[in-house]
Amino acid sequence: MDEQASMESIQQKIGYRFKNTALLYEALSHSSFANENKKTRKSNERLEFLGDSVLSIIVSDYIFKHFTHIPEGELTKLRASLVCETSLYDFSKKISLGEHIFLGKGEEMTGGRERPSIVSDAFEALIAAIYLDGGMEAAAPYVLSFIPQDITPKGSAVFHDYKTGLQEIIQKNPEEKIVYFLKDESGPDHDKHFTVQVLLNNNVIGEGTGRSKKTAEQAAAKEALQLMGIEV
Repeated sequence: MDEQASMESIQQKIGYRFKNTALLYEALSHSSFANENKKTRKSNERLEFLGDSVLSIIVSDYIFKHFTHIPEGELTKLRASLVCETSLYDFSKKISLGEHIFLGKGEEMTGGRERPSIVSDAFEALIAAIYLDGGMEAAAPYVLSFIPQDITPKGSAVFHDYKTGLQEIIQKNPEEKIVYFLKDESGPDHDKHFTVQVLLNNNVIGEGTGRSKKTAEQAAAKEALQLMGIEV
């Protein structure tokens, strides 16, 4: 499928037609593709950054209004389960997003269209593109169309959210602050590895690696919890 056909197909699948198709093109452009076309293409990494925040706002607003009896800690866990890489990858498969991502040759040859980190990041980039093109009025219905109608707090924990667990412990002391720092990024575009450190008041309390920044952050938080003597 060529680029124009791919863009037309994904617009039909998501039920939204872009006024500025350059935003859609950027959202579908993985860094490996952008690197092979440096003079004319931008990767979707900046859009993915924005999409992560837009997604969080939409989901937070939804569960806040629909689960009025749930305390803040449970709302945090519920939101985390809906915006984690595993859930976003599942959402992406409903529109076959992986088929429409523009990849570099190396990433294409090594199964990048099936890689959860790539597809979930593109899903967030697509949210940002819709938001920039049509505002929250367009982005919110799109995101909410993927939220299961039968979600429950107890049934929503589809993965171990070590970051939330660590945050819940740290926030008991308001003066304490944790920050995630990208220590290292290595490997070619089709085989990236990230190393992230989690710092408490500028002191490293955990380190983790992963194929995506989010996975590495979870691994770092998990190590921090283990070093605190907390069973995970």
